[in-house]
Amino acid sequence: MPRPRKVSQSQLAKELGVSQALVSLVLNGRRLGINAETYDKVWAHAIKQGYHPKGMRPASSPTAVLQQVGFILRAPFRLSTPSVYFGHVQNGLHTALAAKNITTVYLGAEDQMDPPKLRQYFQVGHTFRGVVLLGEVSRTFLAEVRKVERRIVSVSAHYPGLCHSVAGNEPQALELLVRHLHGMDHRRIGWLGGNAGLGRHEARFSAFNAALKGVGLTLDPRATAILQQADRAEGAEAAETVLKRAPKKNFPTAFVCYNALMAAGAIRAFERAGLSVPSAISVASADISPVAMNEKPRITAAGSSPEKLGEAAARLLLESTGAEDESFTDIVLPAHLFVGGTTAAVQ
Repeated sequence: MPRPRKVSQSQLAKELGVSQALVSLVLNGRRLGINAETYDKVWAHAIKQGYHPKGMRPASSPTAVLQQVGFILRAPFRLSTPSVYFGHVQNGLHTALAAKNITTVYLGAEDQMDPPKLRQYFQVGHTFRGVVLLGEVSRTFLAEVRKVERRIVSVSAHYPGLCHSVAGNEPQALELLVRHLHGMDHRRIGWLGGNAGLGRHEARFSAFNAALKGVGLTLDPRATAILQQADRAEGAEAAETVLKRAPKKNFPTAFVCYNALMAAGAIRAFERAGLSVPSAISVASADISPVAMNEKPRITAAGSSPEKLGEAAARLLLESTGAEDESFTDIVLPAHLFVGGTTAAVQ
C-alpha cells in the first residue's frame, strides 16, 4: 500500500494563508492571543489534510472535545448560595452558549482561586473559550486571570481598558422607581442598602439620589441604612434600624431597597412592626430577579433581566479574540419597571 503523504506545517500555513509560526502555536495547543475562529480553522484544515505528527495535541482540537467557558463568582458567593442573583445570570449564559455547542464550567469563587489554581485550569492546550466574572472582583484578582486568559467578560462590574463588561442601566432603573413612587404622592422615600463599598451599591445609591433630585426631593439620612451584606436578614436589619432612628411623625412612606432579597426581608420587618405593606408603607427593589417575581405579594422592582445579562455576556465572549490590541466593549442593557403588590398610593 502507498505510504500516506506527508503534510508539513509550512504547507498548511501556505494553504491557509497564515504564518508557519501561527500554525505551530495552534497545533501545540496555544490559545492565548489567537483569534478563536483562526484557531478552529487551523485545526479543521490540519485534521482534514491528515496531519498527525508527534507533538500534536489532539485533546486541544475543537473538533475533538466540547468547548467550555469558565465562570467565577465574586467573593464571598458560592454556587450553593440560595437565591443568588448571579445564578440566574449563569442560566442565561449557559443557555446562550449551549446553542453554540459550548458548555459552562463553574471554576469557583474569587477567594477560592489562587494563581496556582488558575494556572492549573488554564494550562497550554486548555479547552476554555474564555472566562465570565459574575460580580465585582478585585483588580488584583482580575490581573491574575488576565495572565492566563485574556478573553474575559465581567457582569455587573466595569473595568475600563481591562476586559469586556455587561451591566444593567442603574440610573434608568432608579429613575423608574422614584418616578413611580413620586407619581403616587410619596414625598418621603428612604433607602435600604447592602454590599456597602462595592461599585454596584455605589452606582445604585448614587442613581437613587440623582433620581430624587430629579423630582425635587432629597434623602433624609435618618431614613437610610446601609449594611455590608445584602440578603433577607440584612433587609430586615436595615428596616429595624430606620424604625428606631427615623422620627415617627415624618417617617418615610416608601423605601427603595438595594435588591429584591433585602426588599423581602424589609417587608417582613415592617409588617412585624405593625406597618402593613403597601397600605401603610411601600417597598420596592432596585433590581429585577425571580425573588421579586416569586414573592407574595410580588415585589415592585426595576432593573435589567439577569438572564439577558448572561446572554449578552455570552455574545461578547464569543466575539472576543484575546489579542493584545483587542478593543473592549461595555454593554449596558435597558431597565424595565415591574409594578407588583408592594407599592401603592399614599393614604
